[in-house]
Amino acid sequence: MTRLATIEALLKPHRLSVMGGFAVTDEADLPQGTKTLLLIGPDEPGFWPHLTAQPEWQSGAADPIDRWSYRVISQIGADLGATALFPFGGPPWLPFYQWALRSGRAWDSPVRLLVHDQMGLFASYRGALALRETVALPPPPPNPCASCTAKPCLTACPVQALTNAGYELPSCHRFLDSPNGADCMKFGCVNRRACPLSQGYARLPEQSAYHMRQFHK
Repeated sequence: MTRLATIEALLKPHRLSVMGGFAVTDEADLPQGTKTLLLIGPDEPGFWPHLTAQPEWQSGAADPIDRWSYRVISQIGADLGATALFPFGGPPWLPFYQWALRSGRAWDSPVRLLVHDQMGLFASYRGALALRETVALPPPPPNPCASCTAKPCLTACPVQALTNAGYELPSCHRFLDSPNGADCMKFGCVNRRACPLSQGYARLPEQSAYHMRQFHK
């Protein structure tokens, strides 16, 4: 079993997976001695039912997903002799967006959101593992947006809040406040759902609805 397969086996019971990584040549923003950074994200299908059955969710306290991520990924990091890093808990904020691009498995999409080769526009990372060892990684796939001729993400938003010019946040919130925004609130951002890769990722609408409520408070 390769080292990467061993790490994946530790993540799998928690419905997590390695969603990219890279060999570290510059330790900026990383613990000294880091040789490999692995980005950790939800493994679908099954992530949301698993998460909502955990004590952090059941307690009813704030930030259940972050608290669960911290507990689980920190323990896996300790088991591996790695340092667990997280996209929350700042400022300062760690550069997960840049790390994702550096992994070669995520790209700047036509609407400027991250698009991942497996997660599509539902790209998200629950944490990262900084390892003091070199872990062999598979070669990165080609950018899926390059072969996507329809590019539905550019036209899906009814108010064009997401375009190749960036994200027009006030327009988005105004739309979500209107009756027409109910679809996005219930099933998740229509732009994210329009991506062909997103449609194959098996993310449950309940998860998207939760994140929309957190976003549109």
